[in-house]
Amino acid sequence: MWLLVSLPGHDPYLASDALDPQKLAQSGSGGSGTSSAVVDSVRVACPDRLPWWAMERMNREQFYTAMANLGEDQLRKALWNLYWRGAAPVRERIEAELAPPESRAQPRSKVASVDPAAVLHEVGDFIALARSGAYMAGDRRVSRTERSRWRFTFKRLLSESRQALLAPDNAASAAALTALLDFSCRLRDYDYFHSPDPVEAAGLVFSDEVALLWGRILQQEGFPVFAKVAAGQFVRWESPYGWTRSGFGRIGEKETTLTDVLVTMLPVPDTWVTFAGCYLTALDELKSPAPRSPSRNYSDLTRDQRTRALARWHLMLLDRFIDTDDEDFLDRLANHPELGGPELTYFQARLAHRRGDTDRAGVLIHESLSKLPGHEGFLDFAQEIGATMPARAREITTERRRYQQLPPQ
Repeated sequence: MWLLVSLPGHDPYLASDALDPQKLAQSGSGGSGTSSAVVDSVRVACPDRLPWWAMERMNREQFYTAMANLGEDQLRKALWNLYWRGAAPVRERIEAELAPPESRAQPRSKVASVDPAAVLHEVGDFIALARSGAYMAGDRRVSRTERSRWRFTFKRLLSESRQALLAPDNAASAAALTALLDFSCRLRDYDYFHSPDPVEAAGLVFSDEVALLWGRILQQEGFPVFAKVAAGQFVRWESPYGWTRSGFGRIGEKETTLTDVLVTMLPVPDTWVTFAGCYLTALDELKSPAPRSPSRNYSDLTRDQRTRALARWHLMLLDRFIDTDDEDFLDRLANHPELGGPELTYFQARLAHRRGDTDRAGVLIHESLSKLPGHEGFLDFAQEIGATMPARAREITTERRRYQQLPPQ
């Protein structure tokens, strides 16, 4: 590709010709000044086509030696040209260096331009429109172009909420990010956009955003406030298989469980005690929805799903508090009305076994296997304690052993 270079008072010519030193010397009556201007123009326009003699630059010692020959007025002129003609980051750096030390402010950034309250308001409008179906069907509040570009709006709001967390008062920004994360959990089960997997399409790594939110709350508000806020969010958000609909893919590979995120924020035993208390309080504050149909108890279904999602966390609490002064946490957990299903029965069996009651543990694990005969954790624990298993569970165990004995292919 050829580039035409035009200088004031001169005819345009090809940049490839401008790279020839002999033609530079012949390019108009400007002399060395014209040649220097040509090199500068070509350097900006096509730096990859500059020859060695035009691309060389001085090192620090050479630069300081050359600067030593310039007077104070010449240095001011050079700095002024750089300030006036340079890009915004260059101007900001020069302004910072020229400011008095006592009034020298931090460099300007994009965070200063983000209004947390405005972001929260826009996030609320976006979620309200999506939940009303405006992004799925004809609605004058959302244009046709916006319906197909919803993920860009989502990414922008997510980025602005993340930036607003850096503000001194991040209550509004934390609320905005919390609302987006709550909404993202609903995207697994409800179609608000024309997308087979909205979380994957939006590029949202849910666990990373939660780690950022919790880290900021912990830094600004302290651990007691963090424990109270994060416990309720943990109960709502934890998902052992990720937050995309498929559970795998580019985004799914980057996700981790919130249990792993949370453990890194509980460095000492006292933090475990405090958070466990807040966690049980968060469970106490839950209210299961009333059944919508006599043929299916939705409250039981919600309890089972919640217990399944939090099963790994419950086993961590068991290992942490068994045979301690805070063991009563485990009794409250094992009999909590907002938990249920075979995963809770399995937790009760593990608790009974740790306390030496093997017979009761065998009865409880038999009950769990009656509902989920193929659960690997249930099967392993039943074999560990020598418990009697249901017929279907025994068949699955035999099939597993036969498969493990097959030679590798």
